[in-house]
Amino acid sequence: MLSGLAILLALTCCVEKSTAQTPPADLSFDVKAPFRFVVYGDARFHDPTDTEAANPQVRTLLVQGIADADPSFICFGGDLVFNGYDADDWKVWDAETRLWRDRKITVYPSLGNHEVRGDMDAGLTNYFRQFPHLGGNRYYSVRAANTLLLVLDSQQDELTGPQGQWLNDRLDHVPAEVNFVFLMFHHPPYTSSIESGNHSGGHSARPQEQALARMLEERQVHAPYRFVVFSSHVHNYERHEHGGITYFVSGGGGAHASPVERAPDDPYQSKELNYHYLLVEVDHHELMITMNRVDVTTGKAVWTKPDSVKIIVPAAAAAAASH
Repeated sequence: MLSGLAILLALTCCVEKSTAQTPPADLSFDVKAPFRFVVYGDARFHDPTDTEAANPQVRTLLVQGIADADPSFICFGGDLVFNGYDADDWKVWDAETRLWRDRKITVYPSLGNHEVRGDMDAGLTNYFRQFPHLGGNRYYSVRAANTLLLVLDSQQDELTGPQGQWLNDRLDHVPAEVNFVFLMFHHPPYTSSIESGNHSGGHSARPQEQALARMLEERQVHAPYRFVVFSSHVHNYERHEHGGITYFVSGGGGAHASPVERAPDDPYQSKELNYHYLLVEVDHHELMITMNRVDVTTGKAVWTKPDSVKIIVPAAAAAAASH
């Protein structure tokens, strides 16, 4: 016969198993297709009197515009604040994004270099205090209807170590019901921007993200779902098409926008400074991604939609082509 202590331990084990929660690195958002969400990055929330760090007028206009778009959630591509270690910057974040919390709009962020520069430990402490739903995870997934969002930490190599193992495991076990796999991380695999000391906001693509893109493009050849990649870091908007994958650079969230000398084969050509957010409208077998741009050069906010693209899952695209 089991002793009283053994019975108590067995019952406790059963209770723990029955109440176990989904691991915090694998989140879910309760929504059904069709739905919409927003992507953007590089806002640099900071003292609004310091206009060298960012454009505070643009920053607040984008917060309002995003709220008005009524997204299910927001994907934030990093550099949320100017200095991650500075508690005052996070107070500005709290104040200027209060509208999102009032409307119960969840934010799924990725780490940018400004979150961890300087005092990394303080930066990470502040970051995870703001986003307790991440459970202290620097990379994580979110399942939403027929989509899977994989958020990576590009402050670490994406293909090696625990993060690389985690990523490959998630890509090896994409649920059959998923039509779109979104990846979000700060540093872009493709950009026409060039790193230059005299070119504020210019950033060249790094070898580790280029290697990640090659891996994704190899997988896309046989995948029944469509990959879409969102990055920021470059303070402008770009769209690139490689290996059946659409890559977006969405870094026009308020940090001073930088012109991009666009390559001749870039699908989107613009000499403008593009402060913007992306609206992603998900349906069952297709999605529409639209760049919503705000211009304040005249002193008044002027909103336009200068770029959009429809992305169709491979099976649906093949069926349409056969008719």
